[in-house]
Amino acid sequence: MKVIAINGSPRKGWNTDTLLKKALEGAASVGAMTEMVYLYDLKFRGCVSCMACKMKKEPRPCRCIQRDELTPVLDRLHEADAVILGSPIYFSDVTGEMRSFFERFLFQYLNYDDYAKPLSPAKRCAWIYTMNCPESLFDKMGYRALFQRYENWMKLYFGHCETLLSTDTMQVKDYSRYHLGRFDAEAKRIRHETVFPQECQKAFELGVRLAQ
Repeated sequence: MKVIAINGSPRKGWNTDTLLKKALEGAASVGAMTEMVYLYDLKFRGCVSCMACKMKKEPRPCRCIQRDELTPVLDRLHEADAVILGSPIYFSDVTGEMRSFFERFLFQYLNYDDYAKPLSPAKRCAWIYTMNCPESLFDKMGYRALFQRYENWMKLYFGHCETLLSTDTMQVKDYSRYHLGRFDAEAKRIRHETVFPQECQKAFELGVRLAQ
């Protein structure tokens, strides 16, 4: 069993990174081999719609033919048993790097002959999102539809997906050093010390489920 986590956050050691590491710890605890990929460490671009992966004479059908630092990652993902995608939410969506990765990852498997039959191998998948937004604002911001849409894409292509949300997160250790006056720094600290550990445990359990 091989489980790969794709980290779409630019901030190592912070919320998204911590939850992904906990998920991989959970997978490893039941014997899985694990790997973390940091997208912000790679030089790559999103899908350029060259359509080469759809050509009938392409020697590697259903595979992205772009060659950059994401290429070996896509190769390993193709063989992996489980995939965990993690991203903070910026401007009501995943990060730019995560979106560029997501396009490359899925488009290679899109079957234009029959949409209902993706050309991807079955995998157990999950999304982990972190965000400053509290859940009370989800409907106003359209977040529920956003998360459901990304989950549905993964289910369509790989057969299984679940989602873990970490909301109202602490953005920095010392709020007094930044222009972040809209936020209650003490409330953020308390939530980080009480709720975030619970979310870490949920991430660990998620990793166990994916690897079993």
